[in-house]
Amino acid sequence: MRPDPDISAVAALLADPSRAAMLDALLADRRLSAGELARRARISPQTASTHLSRLVEGGLLAVEIEGRRRAFQIAGPEVARAIEALSVLARRPEAPHAGDESLARAVRAARTCYDHLAGALGVALTDALSGRDWIRGDEEGFEITVAGRVGFSDLGINLLALSRGRRPLARACLDWSERRPHLAGALGAALLHRCLDERWIARVRDSRAVRLTDRGRRALSAALGLMATLL
Repeated sequence: MRPDPDISAVAALLADPSRAAMLDALLADRRLSAGELARRARISPQTASTHLSRLVEGGLLAVEIEGRRRAFQIAGPEVARAIEALSVLARRPEAPHAGDESLARAVRAARTCYDHLAGALGVALTDALSGRDWIRGDEEGFEITVAGRVGFSDLGINLLALSRGRRPLARACLDWSERRPHLAGALGAALLHRCLDERWIARVRDSRAVRLTDRGRRALSAALGLMATLL
């Protein structure tokens, strides 16, 4: 028996385009039914069921029974990190249709990366937090400063409660489109949900993309000093 982990088994699960499409759909920090995932991957429900069974058995997806409905979700943040890391290495496909290119631009501009913000907006927010000296660090990780504890509290984010959880408080995640780190971890997740709750950002249907609202543009400019050109 080999002493090292069998990464080939995980790689085989990720190697199928249909399974990859379903995993990408679930990176928006949500649960989706088998039918919805089949539609996203453009495959039949029967084929999707087979793929989903493999992904659950392989530990990449978790499934919950909601009455007669089964809801699938990414098994955990470590799975999302692995997918995002592979995205950094992957070659960008050419969009065959104008609509696909438009969506690709939206995803690069702002999107969710499992449960935190990514894309140009995610990196710009991370830079702004660093510029305000709320966080310090680099690609290895971030730490919260005294100024940051005050600032995040003003934003309605309870750092004490977040620090009591099992997750790292502030982690760096390499952004595949910007090739620079954005804020992840429990704090990154809290910031995303704050933006959604306050309607500073809105989800783009059938996509990981999000869009910055006028309300969010004003709020983030006032709170973090983000330049209009970055928004």
